[in-house]
Amino acid sequence: MSDAIVFSEVSKFYGEVLGVNRVNLRIPPGIIGLVGPNGSGKTTLMNLTTGLLRPTSGSIEILGMTAAEPEKLFRQIGYSTQFDSFPRGVTGYQFIYSYLRVAGYSHGDADALTGRAIARVDLVAAADRRVAGYSKGMRQRIKLAQAMAHNPKVLVLDEPLNGLDPMARAEVIDLFIGLAAEGHHIILSSHILHEIDMISDHVILINSGYVVAEGDIQEVRTDMHEHPIQVFVRCDQPETLASHLFHQDHMTEVTIHKDRMGLHARTRDADQFYLLINQIVLDQNIKVEAIGPADDDVQAVYDYLIGSQGGVQS
Repeated sequence: MSDAIVFSEVSKFYGEVLGVNRVNLRIPPGIIGLVGPNGSGKTTLMNLTTGLLRPTSGSIEILGMTAAEPEKLFRQIGYSTQFDSFPRGVTGYQFIYSYLRVAGYSHGDADALTGRAIARVDLVAAADRRVAGYSKGMRQRIKLAQAMAHNPKVLVLDEPLNGLDPMARAEVIDLFIGLAAEGHHIILSSHILHEIDMISDHVILINSGYVVAEGDIQEVRTDMHEHPIQVFVRCDQPETLASHLFHQDHMTEVTIHKDRMGLHARTRDADQFYLLINQIVLDQNIKVEAIGPADDDVQAVYDYLIGSQGGVQS
């Protein structure tokens, strides 16, 4: 069995409306962040990954399997949508157990798998309560438990962190990191971009049905040679530092912080910039508190690639 998810020239049209167009991806195991504004094609990409949609053209392989083998494929995929849809009157336990039984698991196996999944999302105390009485965060966690109950190798999660309190969010993130370390694919969308930065091994940036960039976010940013890189410097002599930076051809902007304890600089050549900073600091005896990229994140990269119109929302 392959350990990759592979899209080859995949397009999906809804009549004349474009869902996604000519997508080529090879996604390794790990935590994959899917980022894009409303209508960008994120949900279409997720539904194609799970086999709920078939491509209009192109091919998709999930761990070496295709949607033509649904009985095999669906045992390796778990899906949690951002929308709530629960059978009327069902408890948390029944929500998970009943679907495992429908999938062919025996009573004993379904019971054991249900208990394990509920424990992993810390809902044991609420397992026998009706889901209709759950908070938003609890509903999110029971959906996650249902998606992972059969131990799939691929988890596709639409806004799984939405509605969670900070403690529950930290616990769920730890769970994702643990599953990724075991070799699982965790494909998740989120509008909380700093969390995508924090936990993703790989990001896919999508807009208007096209994948505009994908890979490690720092690698994507480094490859964007046409966009100046912004760097922050906290130091005791920002005016001195700025005066030496202004005259360099690779510098496009230098702005001193309002507190006069640092500056932001934009450069077209990060390597030259860091070498120059080292030399200026030594020559001028400048005390540096911190230095680093100011735009090495998903939001900045996305804004550079497609502009900020519409915002990066789910």
